[in-house]
Amino acid sequence: MHAPVPLIGRWDVTVEGPDGAYPSWFEVQQSGYRTLVGSYVGQFGSSRPVSEVTFDGEHVRFAVPPQWERRTDNVVYEGTLDGETIRGETNGDDGQTVRWTATRAPNLNREGEPVLGKPVVLFDGKSLAGWKPQFAAANNGWEARDGLLANVKPGNNLITEATFDDFELTLSFRYPKGSNSGIYLRGRYEVQVEDSFGEKADSHRIGGVYGFLTPSLNAAKAHDEWQEMRIRLVGRTVTIHLNGERIIDRQEIPGITGGALDSNEGEPGPIMLQGDHGPVEYRDIVITPISIT
Repeated sequence: MHAPVPLIGRWDVTVEGPDGAYPSWFEVQQSGYRTLVGSYVGQFGSSRPVSEVTFDGEHVRFAVPPQWERRTDNVVYEGTLDGETIRGETNGDDGQTVRWTATRAPNLNREGEPVLGKPVVLFDGKSLAGWKPQFAAANNGWEARDGLLANVKPGNNLITEATFDDFELTLSFRYPKGSNSGIYLRGRYEVQVEDSFGEKADSHRIGGVYGFLTPSLNAAKAHDEWQEMRIRLVGRTVTIHLNGERIIDRQEIPGITGGALDSNEGEPGPIMLQGDHGPVEYRDIVITPISIT
């Protein structure tokens, strides 16, 4: 028997970028007798494989292939493990050398039975009360019109002022042909909303937890049709219904997805609607808190 490698597990990362801190995430697993491998999520984009992680008991290093065409070199993370914290440097997704800190991600296991509380209406159909744009310097194209929460001029994401822990979220949405949005649970886990009618189910398409969880089927309707989604999140466990079909059933979300607000997975967080990709309309947005007994 060999002692477990202390690096194995999931790590929530905060990178001190030139324009402020941003979240990342990685996981380390053991493959075979000696090799450590894993996966990585940067500030944006999808989960990427890590083919090898080197670790000498103190120092850790891994490289990740680039995700964007403007970059050809690998993203490299180097750091030093100190208990449940790793500190180091990376050349980041933008290529600049910056410092980062990782803490071991919480398991978020819940013991007991989930109990639904009192539903809370997040959109009153008349105003943006209870919501705020993510980027103060960017144009906010979200409007309340005709009883709908509409992203008229894409360019900003919209965030609830309230935060939530475990919950069930129901809403309806509609988009034009080729459009793209997303629903971030606790501001950290994106459920994809996009025009995917007739395509093969994929974690990057409608109903998927972006880059991590693939729906069992594609239950999407065609563009310009109203669609309904129900999402239950308890700890890391998510169940998603799309248009009456259960497409993800009590699956564990490994970590944050690209575009997350932060990597503080043990804390409550807001609902965020992605609005920087394309036009979309939402309505009937209701969240029901869940307690564990």
